[in-house]
Amino acid sequence: MATITLQGNEIETIGNLPENGSEAIDFLLVATDLSTKKLSDFSGSRLILNIFPSIDTGTCATSVREFNKRAAELENTKVLCISRDLPFAQNRFCGAEGIENVVMLSDFAAGRFGKDYGLEIVTGPLAGLHSRCIVIIDENGKILYSEQVNETADEPNYDAALKAL
Repeated sequence: MATITLQGNEIETIGNLPENGSEAIDFLLVATDLSTKKLSDFSGSRLILNIFPSIDTGTCATSVREFNKRAAELENTKVLCISRDLPFAQNRFCGAEGIENVVMLSDFAAGRFGKDYGLEIVTGPLAGLHSRCIVIIDENGKILYSEQVNETADEPNYDAALKAL
């Protein structure tokens, strides 16, 4: 269990992020077209998992915009933006913002991703949502880097994440 904060107040997650060097855990998430996606669908590509509580918050939206901008410059790399938001909300946001370089995925249906990756919030007002995390996976499915942002309202360390690639 990890302890993070929301506006300075401690909240906890269900576990801890997978360790660097470990095998990435398979997932089943829903895309904005309502198709299902799993880890093997992205096989052979490096992955940046940009994980956050909700696209309808300022920091979450900023992280999607920032990775969308930076993803255009990356070779053999896909950015997967993952939350518990409905795919309709994710699609609306991307359309309104002109977001085209990231893949939006929702954990609303199965709800296993947050549990399996140890990042689901279990206490406080955001219980049931994902904590803000970055996980970098290489083209062979190994985790190269992970960050769980200590204060939920803060942005992730984009430079450190991209350096891990």
